[in-house]
Amino acid sequence: MQKPLTLGIAGLGTVGAGLLDLLNQHGGRFAERVGRPVEVVGVSARSRDKSRGIDTSGLKWFDDPVALAKAEGVDVFVELIGGSDGIAKEAVEAALGAGKHVVTANKALLAKHGVKLAKLAEQKGVALNFEAAVAGGIPVIKALRESLVANEVQRVYGILNGTCNYILSSMTDEDRSFADALKEAQELGYAEADPTFDIGGFDTAHKLAILASLAFGTEINFEQIDVEGIQSITEADIDAANDMGFCIKLLGVAARTESGIEARVHPAMVPEESAIAEVWGATNAVAIDADFCGNLLLIGPGAGGRPTASSVAADILDIARGVVMPPLVTPTDGLKPYVKSKLGAHHGAYYVRMSVFDRPGAMAAIAKRMGDREISIESIVQRRPRSAVPGVAARQKPGAPALVVIITHETTEEAIRQAVDAITQDGQVSERPQVIRIEKLGEGEVS
Repeated sequence: MQKPLTLGIAGLGTVGAGLLDLLNQHGGRFAERVGRPVEVVGVSARSRDKSRGIDTSGLKWFDDPVALAKAEGVDVFVELIGGSDGIAKEAVEAALGAGKHVVTANKALLAKHGVKLAKLAEQKGVALNFEAAVAGGIPVIKALRESLVANEVQRVYGILNGTCNYILSSMTDEDRSFADALKEAQELGYAEADPTFDIGGFDTAHKLAILASLAFGTEINFEQIDVEGIQSITEADIDAANDMGFCIKLLGVAARTESGIEARVHPAMVPEESAIAEVWGATNAVAIDADFCGNLLLIGPGAGGRPTASSVAADILDIARGVVMPPLVTPTDGLKPYVKSKLGAHHGAYYVRMSVFDRPGAMAAIAKRMGDREISIESIVQRRPRSAVPGVAARQKPGAPALVVIITHETTEEAIRQAVDAITQDGQVSERPQVIRIEKLGEGEVS
Protein backbone atom coordinates (compact mmCIF):
# COMPACT_ATOMS: atom_id res chain seq x y z
CA MET A 1 0.00 0.00 0.00
CA GLN A 2 1.22 3.50 -0.83
CA LYS A 3 2.13 6.06 1.81
CA PRO A 4 -0.75 8.12 3.25
CA LEU A 5 -2.17 11.12 1.42
CA THR A 6 -1.94 13.93 3.96
CA LEU A 7 -4.46 16.74 4.32
CA GLY A 8 -4.40 20.23 5.77
CA ILE A 9 -7.94 21.52 6.35
CA ALA A 10 -8.56 25.28 6.66
CA GLY A 11 -12.02 26.12 7.94
CA LEU A 12 -13.86 24.02 10.52
CA GLY A 13 -17.39 25.25 10.11
CA THR A 14 -20.29 23.01 9.16
CA VAL A 15 -18.52 21.54 6.14
CA GLY A 16 -15.08 21.24 7.74
CA ALA A 17 -16.48 19.50 10.80
CA GLY A 18 -18.56 17.27 8.53
CA LEU A 19 -15.43 16.31 6.58
CA LEU A 20 -13.55 15.36 9.75
CA ASP A 21 -16.53 13.27 10.86
CA LEU A 22 -16.70 11.56 7.45
CA LEU A 23 -12.97 10.79 7.50
CA ASN A 24 -13.26 9.38 11.02
CA GLN A 25 -16.15 7.12 10.03
CA HIS A 26 -15.01 5.95 6.61
CA GLY A 27 -11.24 6.49 6.52
CA GLY A 28 -10.59 2.76 6.65
CA ARG A 29 -12.74 2.17 3.59
CA PHE A 30 -10.87 4.88 1.68
CA ALA A 31 -7.60 3.00 2.03
CA GLU A 32 -9.22 -0.14 0.65
CA ARG A 33 -10.81 1.67 -2.29
CA VAL A 34 -7.93 3.86 -3.46
CA GLY A 35 -4.92 1.88 -2.27
CA ARG A 36 -3.58 4.45 0.22
CA PRO A 37 -4.72 5.89 3.54
CA VAL A 38 -5.94 9.48 3.86
CA GLU A 39 -4.79 11.32 6.98
CA VAL A 40 -5.42 14.79 8.37
CA VAL A 41 -2.13 16.26 9.64
CA GLY A 42 -3.14 19.87 10.28
CA VAL A 43 -6.13 22.16 10.68
CA SER A 44 -6.79 25.88 10.86
CA ALA A 45 -9.79 27.90 12.02
CA ARG A 46 -10.59 31.19 13.73
CA SER A 47 -11.08 29.69 17.17
CA ARG A 48 -9.42 26.72 18.82
CA ASP A 49 -11.94 26.59 21.65
CA LYS A 50 -15.20 26.53 19.70
CA SER A 51 -17.27 23.36 20.15
CA ARG A 52 -17.66 21.64 16.78
CA GLY A 53 -18.99 18.25 17.81
CA ILE A 54 -15.79 16.60 16.62
CA ASP A 55 -12.52 15.89 18.42
CA THR A 56 -9.60 17.96 17.08
CA SER A 57 -7.28 17.55 20.04
CA GLY A 58 -4.91 15.20 18.23
CA LEU A 59 -4.46 17.45 15.21
CA LYS A 60 -1.73 20.04 14.71
CA TRP A 61 -3.24 23.49 14.86
CA PHE A 62 -2.25 26.40 12.60
CA ASP A 63 -3.47 29.89 13.45
CA ASP A 64 -2.48 31.04 9.97
CA PRO A 65 -4.11 29.19 7.02
CA VAL A 66 -1.30 30.32 4.72
CA ALA A 67 1.25 28.62 6.98
CA LEU A 68 -0.84 25.45 6.80
CA ALA A 69 -1.01 25.73 3.01
CA LYS A 70 2.79 25.86 2.81
CA ALA A 71 3.52 23.35 5.56
CA GLU A 72 5.89 20.47 4.95
CA GLY A 73 4.12 17.15 5.05
CA VAL A 74 0.81 18.45 3.63
CA ASP A 75 -0.05 16.89 0.25
CA VAL A 76 -3.53 18.40 -0.17
CA PHE A 77 -4.73 21.77 1.09
CA VAL A 78 -8.50 21.77 1.69
CA GLU A 79 -9.91 25.31 1.68
CA LEU A 80 -13.28 25.66 3.41
CA ILE A 81 -12.93 29.26 4.58
CA GLY A 82 -15.01 31.01 1.91
CA GLY A 83 -14.88 34.45 0.33
CA SER A 84 -13.65 35.63 -3.05
CA ASP A 85 -10.54 37.38 -1.73
CA GLY A 86 -8.56 37.81 1.46
CA ILE A 87 -7.09 34.91 3.37
CA ALA A 88 -8.87 32.20 1.35
CA LYS A 89 -7.35 33.43 -1.93
CA GLU A 90 -3.95 33.96 -0.34
CA ALA A 91 -3.90 30.46 1.14
CA VAL A 92 -5.00 28.72 -2.06
CA GLU A 93 -2.39 30.60 -4.08
CA ALA A 94 0.25 29.68 -1.52
CA ALA A 95 -0.68 26.00 -1.65
CA LEU A 96 -0.66 25.85 -5.45
CA GLY A 97 2.55 27.83 -5.59
CA ALA A 98 4.15 25.29 -3.26
CA GLY A 99 3.12 22.48 -5.57
CA LYS A 100 0.32 21.14 -3.38
CA HIS A 101 -3.05 19.86 -4.56
CA VAL A 102 -6.05 21.99 -3.58
CA VAL A 103 -9.65 21.03 -2.88
CA THR A 104 -12.08 23.88 -2.30
CA ALA A 105 -15.81 24.50 -1.87
CA ASN A 106 -15.41 28.22 -2.53
CA LYS A 107 -17.62 29.23 -5.47
CA ALA A 108 -17.02 32.97 -4.96
CA LEU A 109 -13.25 32.49 -5.20
CA LEU A 110 -13.55 30.42 -8.37
CA ALA A 111 -16.08 32.74 -10.00
CA LYS A 112 -13.68 35.67 -9.57
CA HIS A 113 -10.22 34.09 -9.83
CA GLY A 114 -10.85 30.61 -11.24
CA VAL A 115 -8.92 31.00 -14.50
CA LYS A 116 -5.85 32.41 -12.76
CA LEU A 117 -5.88 29.64 -10.14
CA ALA A 118 -6.45 26.96 -12.79
CA LYS A 119 -3.45 28.23 -14.77
CA LEU A 120 -1.26 28.09 -11.64
CA ALA A 121 -2.41 24.53 -10.91
CA GLU A 122 -1.58 23.49 -14.48
CA GLN A 123 1.86 25.07 -14.28
CA LYS A 124 2.61 23.17 -11.07
CA GLY A 125 1.08 19.90 -12.29
CA VAL A 126 -1.32 19.65 -9.35
CA ALA A 127 -5.07 19.24 -8.95
CA LEU A 128 -7.54 22.03 -8.26
CA ASN A 129 -10.80 20.25 -7.46
CA PHE A 130 -14.08 21.96 -6.54
CA GLU A 131 -17.02 19.56 -6.71
CA ALA A 132 -18.49 21.05 -3.53
CA ALA A 133 -18.49 24.60 -4.93
CA VAL A 134 -21.69 24.01 -6.94
CA ALA A 135 -24.86 22.25 -5.75
CA GLY A 136 -23.45 20.72 -2.56
CA GLY A 137 -23.77 16.96 -2.71
CA ILE A 138 -24.81 16.77 -6.40
CA PRO A 139 -21.88 15.54 -8.57
CA VAL A 140 -22.46 18.02 -11.38
CA ILE A 141 -18.83 19.16 -11.64
CA LYS A 142 -17.67 15.59 -12.11
CA ALA A 143 -20.40 15.05 -14.71
CA LEU A 144 -19.18 18.02 -16.76
CA ARG A 145 -15.45 17.41 -16.24
CA GLU A 146 -15.56 13.68 -16.90
CA SER A 147 -18.78 11.92 -17.85
CA LEU A 148 -19.94 14.41 -20.51
CA VAL A 149 -16.56 15.49 -21.86
CA ALA A 150 -17.24 13.71 -25.18
CA ASN A 151 -20.44 15.74 -25.70
CA GLU A 152 -21.13 19.25 -26.85
CA VAL A 153 -23.29 20.83 -24.16
CA GLN A 154 -25.92 23.21 -25.47
CA ARG A 155 -27.43 24.34 -22.18
CA VAL A 156 -27.03 23.96 -18.43
CA TYR A 157 -29.60 25.33 -16.02
CA GLY A 158 -31.33 24.69 -12.75
CA ILE A 159 -32.14 25.55 -9.17
CA LEU A 160 -28.77 26.38 -7.63
CA ASN A 161 -29.72 28.07 -4.37
CA GLY A 162 -31.57 26.20 -1.64
CA THR A 163 -32.48 29.35 0.29
CA CYS A 164 -34.44 30.82 -2.60
CA ASN A 165 -36.07 27.52 -3.45
CA TYR A 166 -37.16 27.10 0.18
CA ILE A 167 -38.67 30.61 0.27
CA LEU A 168 -40.58 30.17 -3.01
CA SER A 169 -41.74 26.70 -1.95
CA SER A 170 -43.01 28.08 1.36
CA MET A 171 -44.84 30.92 -0.41
CA THR A 172 -46.49 28.39 -2.73
CA ASP A 173 -47.29 25.54 -0.36
CA GLU A 174 -48.02 27.44 2.84
CA ASP A 175 -49.50 30.63 1.41
CA ARG A 176 -46.86 32.82 3.04
CA SER A 177 -45.72 36.29 2.09
CA PHE A 178 -42.13 36.75 0.95
CA ALA A 179 -41.23 38.44 4.25
CA ASP A 180 -42.71 35.61 6.34
CA ALA A 181 -41.06 32.90 4.25
CA LEU A 182 -37.68 34.65 4.49
CA LYS A 183 -38.01 34.99 8.25
CA GLU A 184 -38.77 31.28 8.56
CA ALA A 185 -35.77 30.42 6.36
CA GLN A 186 -33.55 32.49 8.63
CA GLU A 187 -34.93 30.80 11.75
CA LEU A 188 -34.22 27.37 10.24
CA GLY A 189 -30.69 28.34 9.25
CA TYR A 190 -31.32 28.27 5.48
CA ALA A 191 -30.80 32.03 5.15
CA GLU A 192 -28.20 34.33 6.70
CA ALA A 193 -29.05 37.34 8.86
CA ASP A 194 -28.19 39.39 5.76
CA PRO A 195 -29.72 37.26 2.99
CA THR A 196 -28.87 39.60 0.08
CA PHE A 197 -26.26 37.30 -1.45
CA ASP A 198 -28.82 34.49 -1.73
CA ILE A 199 -32.12 36.22 -2.47
CA GLY A 200 -30.43 38.73 -4.79
CA GLY A 201 -29.35 35.86 -7.08
CA PHE A 202 -25.59 36.42 -6.67
CA ASP A 203 -24.87 33.01 -5.12
CA THR A 204 -26.63 31.37 -8.06
CA ALA A 205 -24.67 33.55 -10.49
CA HIS A 206 -21.32 32.49 -8.99
CA LYS A 207 -22.24 28.85 -9.47
CA LEU A 208 -23.61 29.42 -12.96
CA ALA A 209 -20.38 31.16 -14.01
CA ILE A 210 -18.41 28.03 -13.08
CA LEU A 211 -20.85 25.68 -14.82
CA ALA A 212 -20.83 27.78 -18.00
CA SER A 213 -17.03 27.64 -18.20
CA LEU A 214 -17.00 23.87 -17.81
CA ALA A 215 -19.89 23.36 -20.23
CA PHE A 216 -18.74 25.65 -23.03
CA GLY A 217 -14.94 25.81 -22.68
CA THR A 218 -14.90 29.55 -22.05
CA GLU A 219 -13.20 31.72 -19.49
CA ILE A 220 -15.18 32.29 -16.31
CA ASN A 221 -16.96 35.64 -16.42
CA PHE A 222 -19.28 36.20 -13.48
CA GLU A 223 -19.65 39.91 -14.26
CA GLN A 224 -21.33 39.20 -17.63
CA ILE A 225 -24.25 37.28 -16.10
CA ASP A 226 -27.60 39.11 -15.97
CA VAL A 227 -28.87 38.74 -12.40
CA GLU A 228 -32.34 39.23 -10.89
CA GLY A 229 -33.33 38.05 -7.43
CA ILE A 230 -36.63 37.00 -5.90
CA GLN A 231 -37.25 40.06 -3.69
CA SER A 232 -40.03 41.35 -5.93
CA ILE A 233 -42.06 38.12 -6.00
CA THR A 234 -45.44 38.64 -4.35
CA GLU A 235 -48.38 36.49 -3.32
CA ALA A 236 -50.21 37.81 -6.39
CA ASP A 237 -47.49 36.33 -8.63
CA ILE A 238 -47.66 32.99 -6.82
CA ASP A 239 -51.46 32.90 -7.17
CA ALA A 240 -51.34 33.77 -10.86
CA ALA A 241 -48.71 31.11 -11.54
CA ASN A 242 -50.82 28.48 -9.80
CA ASP A 243 -53.91 29.43 -11.78
CA MET A 244 -52.02 29.17 -15.07
CA GLY A 245 -50.41 25.79 -14.32
CA PHE A 246 -46.97 27.14 -13.43
CA CYS A 247 -44.82 27.50 -10.36
CA ILE A 248 -42.10 30.08 -9.76
CA LYS A 249 -38.45 29.05 -9.35
CA LEU A 250 -35.21 31.01 -9.26
CA LEU A 251 -33.26 29.60 -12.20
CA GLY A 252 -29.70 29.96 -13.39
CA VAL A 253 -29.57 29.38 -17.17
CA ALA A 254 -26.52 29.27 -19.45
CA ALA A 255 -26.86 28.40 -23.13
CA ARG A 256 -24.94 28.59 -26.40
CA THR A 257 -26.42 30.97 -28.94
CA GLU A 258 -25.29 32.11 -32.39
CA SER A 259 -24.08 35.40 -30.95
CA GLY A 260 -22.37 34.06 -27.82
CA ILE A 261 -23.18 32.74 -24.35
CA GLU A 262 -26.53 33.63 -22.83
CA ALA A 263 -26.18 33.44 -19.05
CA ARG A 264 -28.90 34.71 -16.73
CA VAL A 265 -30.27 34.32 -13.22
CA HIS A 266 -33.90 35.24 -12.60
CA PRO A 267 -37.25 34.06 -11.28
CA ALA A 268 -39.10 32.02 -13.89
CA MET A 269 -42.48 30.41 -14.32
CA VAL A 270 -41.99 26.73 -15.15
CA PRO A 271 -44.73 24.24 -16.10
CA GLU A 272 -46.05 22.47 -13.03
CA GLU A 273 -45.79 19.12 -14.85
CA SER A 274 -42.03 19.55 -15.37
CA ALA A 275 -39.62 17.63 -13.17
CA ILE A 276 -37.86 20.78 -12.04
CA ALA A 277 -41.16 22.20 -10.78
CA GLU A 278 -41.33 19.29 -8.35
CA VAL A 279 -38.04 20.23 -6.66
CA TRP A 280 -39.18 21.69 -3.34
CA GLY A 281 -37.65 23.01 -0.16
CA ALA A 282 -33.89 23.54 0.07
CA THR A 283 -33.17 20.95 -2.64
CA ASN A 284 -31.12 21.83 -5.74
CA ALA A 285 -31.49 20.56 -9.31
CA VAL A 286 -29.17 20.88 -12.31
CA ALA A 287 -30.24 20.04 -15.88
CA ILE A 288 -27.76 19.52 -18.70
CA ASP A 289 -28.67 19.33 -22.39
CA ALA A 290 -25.94 17.59 -24.44
CA ASP A 291 -25.87 16.51 -28.07
CA PHE A 292 -25.15 12.77 -27.70
CA CYS A 293 -26.17 12.08 -24.11
CA GLY A 294 -29.39 14.03 -24.34
CA ASN A 295 -31.08 15.63 -21.36
CA LEU A 296 -29.92 14.91 -17.81
CA LEU A 297 -31.42 16.11 -14.54
CA LEU A 298 -29.48 15.79 -11.28
CA ILE A 299 -31.40 16.43 -8.04
CA GLY A 300 -30.17 16.43 -4.47
CA PRO A 301 -29.11 18.41 -1.41
CA GLY A 302 -27.46 21.65 -2.49
CA ALA A 303 -25.94 22.53 0.86
CA GLY A 304 -25.42 21.23 4.38
CA GLY A 305 -22.40 19.86 6.18
CA ARG A 306 -22.74 16.19 5.35
CA PRO A 307 -23.67 16.40 1.61
CA THR A 308 -21.01 19.04 0.94
CA ALA A 309 -18.40 17.10 2.91
CA SER A 310 -19.21 14.10 0.73
CA SER A 311 -18.29 16.08 -2.38
CA VAL A 312 -15.09 17.37 -0.79
CA ALA A 313 -14.12 13.80 0.11
CA ALA A 314 -14.78 12.62 -3.46
CA ASP A 315 -12.32 15.24 -4.73
CA ILE A 316 -9.73 14.10 -2.20
CA LEU A 317 -10.11 10.48 -3.22
CA ASP A 318 -9.59 11.38 -6.88
CA ILE A 319 -6.24 12.87 -5.89
CA ALA A 320 -5.43 9.77 -3.84
CA ARG A 321 -6.00 7.73 -7.01
CA GLY A 322 -3.58 9.96 -8.90
CA VAL A 323 -6.23 11.69 -11.01
CA VAL A 324 -5.05 15.16 -12.03
CA MET A 325 -6.75 16.99 -14.91
CA PRO A 326 -7.07 20.58 -16.10
CA PRO A 327 -9.35 22.18 -13.50
CA LEU A 328 -11.67 23.73 -16.11
CA VAL A 329 -11.61 20.67 -18.43
CA THR A 330 -10.05 22.71 -21.23
CA PRO A 331 -6.46 23.77 -20.50
CA THR A 332 -6.44 27.47 -19.67
CA ASP A 333 -4.43 28.34 -22.78
CA GLY A 334 -7.24 26.83 -24.87
CA LEU A 335 -10.18 28.51 -23.11
CA LYS A 336 -12.20 30.69 -25.45
CA PRO A 337 -12.90 34.29 -24.45
CA TYR A 338 -16.35 34.69 -22.92
CA VAL A 339 -18.56 36.41 -25.51
CA LYS A 340 -21.92 37.51 -24.16
CA SER A 341 -24.87 36.97 -26.47
CA LYS A 342 -26.45 39.99 -28.10
CA LEU A 343 -28.27 42.15 -25.57
CA GLY A 344 -31.99 41.46 -25.50
CA ALA A 345 -31.77 38.56 -27.92
CA HIS A 346 -33.45 36.04 -25.61
CA HIS A 347 -36.76 34.79 -27.04
CA GLY A 348 -39.61 33.61 -24.87
CA ALA A 349 -43.04 34.28 -23.45
CA TYR A 350 -43.50 36.65 -20.53
CA TYR A 351 -45.81 37.22 -17.58
CA VAL A 352 -46.41 40.91 -16.85
CA ARG A 353 -48.28 42.02 -13.72
CA MET A 354 -49.44 45.64 -13.55
CA SER A 355 -51.37 47.86 -11.16
CA VAL A 356 -53.35 49.85 -13.73
CA PHE A 357 -55.17 53.07 -12.89
CA ASP A 358 -58.92 52.64 -13.45
CA ARG A 359 -59.54 55.27 -16.09
CA PRO A 360 -60.73 55.33 -19.72
CA GLY A 361 -58.14 54.39 -22.31
CA ALA A 362 -55.58 52.95 -19.87
CA MET A 363 -55.67 49.42 -21.23
CA ALA A 364 -55.77 50.62 -24.82
CA ALA A 365 -52.63 52.68 -24.19
CA ILE A 366 -50.90 49.68 -22.64
CA ALA A 367 -51.88 47.42 -25.54
CA LYS A 368 -50.57 50.03 -27.99
CA ARG A 369 -47.18 50.13 -26.26
CA MET A 370 -47.01 46.35 -26.61
CA GLY A 371 -48.09 46.51 -30.25
CA ASP A 372 -45.54 49.22 -31.06
CA ARG A 373 -42.84 46.65 -30.28
CA GLU A 374 -44.61 43.82 -32.13
CA ILE A 375 -45.45 41.99 -28.90
CA SER A 376 -48.38 39.65 -29.40
CA ILE A 377 -50.61 39.24 -26.35
CA GLU A 378 -51.92 35.78 -25.53
CA SER A 379 -54.22 36.85 -22.70
CA ILE A 380 -55.19 39.79 -20.48
CA VAL A 381 -56.84 39.06 -17.14
CA GLN A 382 -57.95 41.45 -14.42
CA ARG A 383 -57.39 39.66 -11.13
CA ARG A 384 -59.19 40.31 -7.87
CA PRO A 385 -57.07 41.45 -4.95
CA ARG A 386 -56.20 38.70 -2.48
CA SER A 387 -58.83 38.33 0.24
CA ALA A 388 -57.84 38.70 3.89
CA VAL A 389 -60.60 36.23 4.81
CA PRO A 390 -60.33 32.70 3.37
CA GLY A 391 -63.38 31.74 1.33
CA VAL A 392 -64.63 35.33 1.02
CA ALA A 393 -63.99 37.10 -2.29
CA ALA A 394 -62.21 40.43 -1.99
CA ARG A 395 -63.67 43.54 -3.61
CA GLN A 396 -61.79 46.14 -5.57
CA LYS A 397 -61.60 49.34 -3.55
CA PRO A 398 -63.06 52.35 -5.39
CA GLY A 399 -60.29 54.30 -7.09
CA ALA A 400 -57.62 51.68 -6.36
CA PRO A 401 -55.46 50.50 -9.27
CA ALA A 402 -56.68 47.28 -10.87
CA LEU A 403 -54.42 44.24 -10.81
CA VAL A 404 -53.95 43.17 -14.45
CA VAL A 405 -51.92 40.21 -15.72
CA ILE A 406 -50.77 40.00 -19.34
CA ILE A 407 -49.30 36.84 -20.89
CA THR A 408 -47.38 37.43 -24.11
CA HIS A 409 -46.52 35.13 -26.95
CA GLU A 410 -42.83 34.67 -27.65
CA THR A 411 -40.95 37.92 -28.01
CA THR A 412 -37.50 39.30 -27.26
CA GLU A 413 -36.15 40.46 -23.93
CA GLU A 414 -35.34 43.81 -25.49
CA ALA A 415 -38.90 44.32 -26.75
CA ILE A 416 -40.62 43.49 -23.46
CA ARG A 417 -38.27 45.71 -21.45
CA GLN A 418 -38.80 48.64 -23.83
CA ALA A 419 -42.57 48.20 -23.65
CA VAL A 420 -42.52 48.11 -19.85
CA ASP A 421 -40.36 51.25 -19.74
CA ALA A 422 -42.82 53.06 -22.00
CA ILE A 423 -45.88 51.91 -20.01
CA THR A 424 -44.25 53.10 -16.80
CA GLN A 425 -43.35 56.48 -18.29
CA ASP A 426 -46.91 56.94 -19.59
CA GLY A 427 -48.21 56.96 -16.03
CA GLN A 428 -50.88 54.33 -16.65
CA VAL A 429 -49.59 52.18 -13.74
CA SER A 430 -49.03 52.95 -10.08
CA GLU A 431 -45.67 51.14 -9.97
CA ARG A 432 -43.23 49.55 -12.36
CA PRO A 433 -44.77 46.33 -13.77
CA GLN A 434 -43.48 42.96 -12.62
CA VAL A 435 -41.97 40.91 -15.47
CA ILE A 436 -41.27 37.17 -15.13
CA ARG A 437 -40.03 34.94 -17.91
CA ILE A 438 -42.05 31.84 -18.77
CA GLU A 439 -39.62 28.96 -19.31
CA LYS A 440 -41.11 26.12 -21.33
CA LEU A 441 -37.98 24.01 -20.74
CA GLY A 442 -36.91 21.11 -22.93
CA GLU A 443 -38.82 17.92 -23.61
CA GLY A 444 -36.30 16.00 -21.51
CA GLU A 445 -37.25 18.12 -18.50
CA VAL A 446 -40.90 17.12 -18.41
CA SER A 447 -41.73 14.35 -15.98
